[in-house]
Amino acid sequence: MNAQARQSAIAAGVLLTGGGVVLAALQMSSDAGYAGVGPNFVPLVVGGLLALCGLGQLREAFTGGWRDMEQPPGADRGDWVGFAWVSAGLCVNALLITRIGFVLGCALCFVLAVRGLRWSRGARGLRVRQLAADLALGLAISAPVFWMFGQGLGIALPAITSTGWL
Repeated sequence: MNAQARQSAIAAGVLLTGGGVVLAALQMSSDAGYAGVGPNFVPLVVGGLLALCGLGQLREAFTGGWRDMEQPPGADRGDWVGFAWVSAGLCVNALLITRIGFVLGCALCFVLAVRGLRWSRGARGLRVRQLAADLALGLAISAPVFWMFGQGLGIALPAITSTGWL
């Protein structure tokens, strides 16, 4: 299979996935909920944007291929240790989110996932300062998300305390 056929197949897959998401969203109830937005709004937007991306990729494939692409960094094969770190982050989050809360669970997931990504890029040493910085960044990302869901959308995520703030 030549490069144009491979690129067209990928683009068609993205386009079909976006179309499938849109069709599935159209099957959902569109009764307006909070702020006049129904539950099918976000899937419609995501599916539509994904379909647009697929169309753009298809156009690129038929007008000369994906041009000016840099060679991706990393090894020729997947890094299984890095994959294990990222997978451990997702599994630990799934196992602990109801025990330690959304904020800490997501921050821990972030630390482990970043560790795996760094490992795959060749940074194999464990530095306490880097782990602390990753944890602080994970907390800085997950805490506002927790707050937006809880206070802005009224969706209760698992918390550490009964106050609803952590």
